[in-house]
Amino acid sequence: MFTGIITDIGTVVATERRGDLRARIRTAYDTAGIDIGASIACDGVCLTVVQLGPDWFDVDISAETVEVTSIGANGGWAEGKRLNLERALRVGDELGGHIVSGHVDGVAEIVDLRPEGDSLRLTFRAPEALAKFIAPKGSVALNGTSLTVNEVAGAEFGVNLIPHTQQVTTWNEAALGQRVNLEVDTMARYVARLREWG
Repeated sequence: MFTGIITDIGTVVATERRGDLRARIRTAYDTAGIDIGASIACDGVCLTVVQLGPDWFDVDISAETVEVTSIGANGGWAEGKRLNLERALRVGDELGGHIVSGHVDGVAEIVDLRPEGDSLRLTFRAPEALAKFIAPKGSVALNGTSLTVNEVAGAEFGVNLIPHTQQVTTWNEAALGQRVNLEVDTMARYVARLREWG
């Protein structure tokens, strides 16, 4: 489990196609404190550490994960690609965002972006099947970042990024047409499921 509070920006330094895709990610994390098998959210995708070096970790990414996330979009994870990173939540950690699983539900597209004061206002188009889980003042995780939904109009929804969020994540690189990982709020999923059985 994660909180959607980004704690490092990693950089893809190499990828290799095997049966799956292996990616090496440079990090500022102290890798001596990371175990093989640990989970790290990389742009919101929960991935398992399979190898470690002094300032990097490797992950294996299945073909299905590549297909259903932004890993296969926007030119994929090429060398130099910057990623929002978050280590798994530990008992006793502050829950500053919202509960995030790292299981990406789909890919949303940036359809509008504009400055709004010192903040950046972004509008996304979600896949139709996920739109019903997104509500004003609710939470979403976008590229692993816990964000509050401002407004919803059909499959489109807006969020505001304050300057701090832009500085400590990769959101200062946002571009029109960019595809990003979307994880809807788990509680919204359960409420919708209960209503189906209602």
